[in-house]
Amino acid sequence: MEHLRKCISCGKYQNRDEMIKITKEHSSEKLVIEPNSKIFGRSAYLCYNQECINTVIKKGLNKTLKVNLSKEELKGLLDGQFKS
Repeated sequence: MEHLRKCISCGKYQNRDEMIKITKEHSSEKLVIEPNSKIFGRSAYLCYNQECINTVIKKGLNKTLKVNLSKEELKGLLDGQFKS
């Protein structure tokens, strides 16, 4: 059974195991970037693709995850962790 998720950058649907999962942990409100995390909280999915990563860095996650991060903070979280 496939579990499809939508990329917050390009809008493409893919199997969730093939995507980056970014979760704002409910209890601590910190961001966790881990594809297979089972952490409870608000999550967003992102393609393993540098273009999608760059788009999210430019647009931010503020609306999607209801978190206030600067572009620099978000870039620091995503930069270099996932290569296309």
